[in-house]
Amino acid sequence: MKLRIEDNSLRLRLSEAEVHQFAETGRVAAVVPLGPAATDALTYALERVETEHFRVSYGAGAITVKVPATLANQWTTTDQNGLSATLLLTDTQSLKVLIEKDLDCRH
Repeated sequence: MKLRIEDNSLRLRLSEAEVHQFAETGRVAAVVPLGPAATDALTYALERVETEHFRVSYGAGAITVKVPATLANQWTTTDQNGLSATLLLTDTQSLKVLIEKDLDCRH
């Protein structure tokens, strides 16, 4: 899974195997080690949740994008390539979230 953070946007791109894992388990995650200790890492994950809205949580070295189950199920079982949402964080600040299938990815 690839993570791209740019300005006020967060983008996840999943390989075919990761899309299948997400469809089966409701979660896929990756870990980037940033130092020698196990706590010196960034974990980023995609989770299927029983809510109506996209959410993003951050804490303890982890970013988790939470996708409503109905949207996640439709995305994993059709040719639909992506999901997107714009989350209003404050009155003047938003975060655009994009989740895409990276089906040409072979690594």
